[in-house]
Amino acid sequence: MFRKLARSLRAFSRELKRASESPLPTPRPKTPSIGLALGGGFARGLAHVGILKVFEEEQIPIDFIAGTSVGAVIGAAYCGGISAKELEEIASLVRFKHFARWTLSRYGFASNDRMTRFLTKVLKCHTFEELRIPLAVTATDFATGDPVVFTSGPLIDPVRASCAYPGMFLPVNINGKLLVDGLLAHSVPTVPLRAMGADRVIAAYLSAHWVNLNGPRHMFDVIGQCFSIAQQKMSGMWEAAADLVLQPDVRGYSYDAFERAPDLIRSGEIAARAAIPQIRQWLAVQEAPATTPTMASAPIQTSPA
Repeated sequence: MFRKLARSLRAFSRELKRASESPLPTPRPKTPSIGLALGGGFARGLAHVGILKVFEEEQIPIDFIAGTSVGAVIGAAYCGGISAKELEEIASLVRFKHFARWTLSRYGFASNDRMTRFLTKVLKCHTFEELRIPLAVTATDFATGDPVVFTSGPLIDPVRASCAYPGMFLPVNINGKLLVDGLLAHSVPTVPLRAMGADRVIAAYLSAHWVNLNGPRHMFDVIGQCFSIAQQKMSGMWEAAADLVLQPDVRGYSYDAFERAPDLIRSGEIAARAAIPQIRQWLAVQEAPATTPTMASAPIQTSPA
């Protein structure tokens, strides 16, 4: 009996030794989470639809979206389950009048209260908590200039506030605060994506001046051109938080050129397709153990030659 027990103990000891000497399985690397920052640009923002269309076709997973101005509108729709194809169909029908109502006010020339009815009809989700993809919507506190980032609660009023372009649209009152367009605080909302936990951040930047060589058509071109210049000068702040910058060619399109939707969407597709090889590298599963992703020291830009 004791001999049998001794043999069992020796066998058990040998098994323990073999187990301790066997190498542990190499952990598979974690696929980095991807965040997409959609900047503002009025009708030019329809280029964002082209970017989303390509990402869907190429099966690029988007884990977080942050939107400013029209980027907030498109982000709210997409995160709520409206496909890029459906967005393309909506874009072919939408016009400036669906968002704006001219009014007499010392705070602006138009109200975007029509967006409430439009968004109520179009969006599949009306709160952030219902969205299938986490979303951040940016606005700016008019009194303090501080950035305001919405990630919970009702969805429609934050989107309206994000689109309240100063001088054109009236500020939007949310919880006693007057809010204006998010472009003043986060023209391209890459920083909120980092705060949400995105490992890799793709920025969609719509760089286009509001006027051509013939000069401005009206005061809105003057206001828009001033903001466009300021936005370009401050681009380093959001670029520092981006790993990849997509810059669709939207030159020559006016801020209200919604009738040019097919061309604008196409410009987004071109910019996105140029970036697919770089994004594929992020998603490639390597044999080496996972490492903590680091932010690129200089973002890679895709723009027309």
